[in-house]
Amino acid sequence: MTLLTLDAASYAVRGRKLVDAVELALDPGELLVVVGPNGAGKSTLVKLACGELAPTTGRVLWEGQELGRWPAWSLAAARAVLPQASGLAFPFTVGEVVRLGLDVVGRALPARRREEMVRDALARGDVSHLTGRSYQTLSGGERQRVHFARAVAQLAAGRLAAGAPRRQALFLDEPTASLDIHHQLLLMHEARRLAREGVAVLAVLHDLNLAAAVADRVVLLRGGQLIAAGRPEEALSAARIREVFAVEAEILRGAAGEAIYAFSMTDPSGDGRLKPGRKDPVG
Repeated sequence: MTLLTLDAASYAVRGRKLVDAVELALDPGELLVVVGPNGAGKSTLVKLACGELAPTTGRVLWEGQELGRWPAWSLAAARAVLPQASGLAFPFTVGEVVRLGLDVVGRALPARRREEMVRDALARGDVSHLTGRSYQTLSGGERQRVHFARAVAQLAAGRLAAGAPRRQALFLDEPTASLDIHHQLLLMHEARRLAREGVAVLAVLHDLNLAAAVADRVVLLRGGQLIAAGRPEEALSAARIREVFAVEAEILRGAAGEAIYAFSMTDPSGDGRLKPGRKDPVG
């Protein structure tokens, strides 16, 4: 059964639709990646899907029931969110930040079990070595990994919460934006691992090669509208990439037959802007 459904969901601000009548379903065990240019409505879509925003028209359903009708504690056990930016003004250590993921749904758990969850989450975010460090001293990428670990801990505690929904989701809004290449791959590997464990994962990515490598399905947005949804190579055809991103895409093949996208622009025009067409000039 589908876990999350967007049923003609729209979100408008002062008459401008940031998300426009999107139809979308997210299943348990699926890693769904949302891509699109700046201003396409990707972050707004994530906020609708996780319940941070309520649709102005249409519906968002969790297990067939409108998301807004679920109790807050129940949603805290059922889903975790990693936003684009997460700020903390207090002098917490890394370990304390990760423990925040247990505060709402894990308080009744035995202390030993809680600490096991924290250790596992720290390891999955590759921040175990930072446990005693002040959060304020970390780089942007390190902070992002700490908050990913917090989300992992929250889901782990939610699985054991009495009366909580049986199925869970993880929402990641540009989780790799501040990460080095090693940690981009590591974080998405862990997201893929959570999906294999039955968690429904929805992630926003800008790297189309990374999206194609990890996603079960890709959703392509432009101007708040769903342009395509399907297997990566279906949604990310060269024609659609040209239409949506205004770049040329050549689809190559890796050693295992996977798609590798190479992108190019045309010569600069007189107005200083680049437009799609021929390859970049060399020399």
